[in-house]
Amino acid sequence: MAVVSMIAAFPSLNAHAASTVTNPYGLQALWEGGDMIARGTLLILVVMSMGSWYIIVAKLLEQAKVLRRARAAEKKFWNAASLSEGVRSLDAESPFRYIAETGLSARDHHKGAMLDQADLNTWVASAIERAMTGVSNRLQDGLSFLGTVGSTAPFVGLFGTVWGIYHALTAIGIAGQASIDKVAGPVGEALIMTAIGLAVAVPAVLGYNWLVRRNKAVMERVRDFGSELHNVLLTGKTTASAVVATRTSQVARVG
Repeated sequence: MAVVSMIAAFPSLNAHAASTVTNPYGLQALWEGGDMIARGTLLILVVMSMGSWYIIVAKLLEQAKVLRRARAAEKKFWNAASLSEGVRSLDAESPFRYIAETGLSARDHHKGAMLDQADLNTWVASAIERAMTGVSNRLQDGLSFLGTVGSTAPFVGLFGTVWGIYHALTAIGIAGQASIDKVAGPVGEALIMTAIGLAVAVPAVLGYNWLVRRNKAVMERVRDFGSELHNVLLTGKTTASAVVATRTSQVARVG
């Protein structure tokens, strides 16, 4: 009885709870009351969002894996007794092993009538550059989808809003009632599409910019490795940066 009297003493709270439960507008009402175009637009935004988050997570994991393999290459490859042993010390799927194998193959197979027209330096450098370009292209896979989602999702949401407002105003005109309580609900429901479009676009744009910056950092490690490999293949000696990288990895390993 005490609980009942307390609830009765606060009619405003009771009315608010009832209105929350019986709210005829929202995502559920938008889906149930929408036509095929409205539902299709909402599904497109959902697919865009799921695809964006999948690519963001997948590319972050891929970049982290490449960075781990870069550290492994600094520790194992440059401390190996020979280039062949250095290649074998790396993981089979490591991009650094792929670059090293490409460089070794180019150096060992620089012969033939057509290849004699290009000097060894140019031939090896071109092969290593192609390998590094392949690694870069793989890192950039999927980023175009994020850019597309970031630029088009707001307009897709805006299309859904315009379509929803059109049908809401048509229904209001047929009913012959234009009071604020009849207009605000359907129009507000249609505006949800714009909010969803922005919610899809913002993470895609932020993820795209973040991944591009991380790709630059990853490719710096790849290009450093390719440059040192080129020097070793032609002269048999590493430059100072490779020595510094090796010493740094040794200090980190000791610490």
